[in-house]
Amino acid sequence: MTLKLYHCKGARSLRPLWTLEEMGIPYELETMRFPPRAFREGYLNINPLGTVPTFTDGDVTMTESAGICQYLVDRYGPTDLGLMPADKDYGSYLNWLHRSDATLTFPQTIVLRYTQLEPEERRLKQAADDYTQWFFARLRSVEQATADREYLCAGRFTIADIAVGFALFLAETLGLRPGFKPNTEAYYRRLSERPAFQRAIGL
Repeated sequence: MTLKLYHCKGARSLRPLWTLEEMGIPYELETMRFPPRAFREGYLNINPLGTVPTFTDGDVTMTESAGICQYLVDRYGPTDLGLMPADKDYGSYLNWLHRSDATLTFPQTIVLRYTQLEPEERRLKQAADDYTQWFFARLRSVEQATADREYLCAGRFTIADIAVGFALFLAETLGLRPGFKPNTEAYYRRLSERPAFQRAIGL
């Protein structure tokens, strides 16, 4: 079966795209303008939510970026990018995967909406400022985790780092990188220097 990823530059679809590039498995990529529900004819037939990413593998369709990453390593591994339930850091691995969106990316989407996506007259500086501070408060978890290690868990680079790495990439695109503390900045630099990341952001 052909793996296919529907992607918009700068969107959460970077997570599975980066994973595919790290794994080196064949896939088809469709890069679209954002938002695809407006600019890609027929996209709502593929993903009725109109969100990005959408990923297909035969009769499997998925729309959650971290979930797609987990599917890829579990379905198309074995790979060092993933952990198994018997691994000591498995709980931490899953926690970072879910934290990446529920805790880190969520406040950034509010900042993005009220600084860039809404028409000028509907932008809310107070909301953007409040959720920026929310993001930085939750980013303390990354600062603490990377104080004595290069990656988040298992002593190696995994999709947990890809999932959290996207949140840091989004922060950079929002102009928030100057607020990174030293460990987070060094961690993001390590991630962003990876060849697969560089390939993914160029697609």
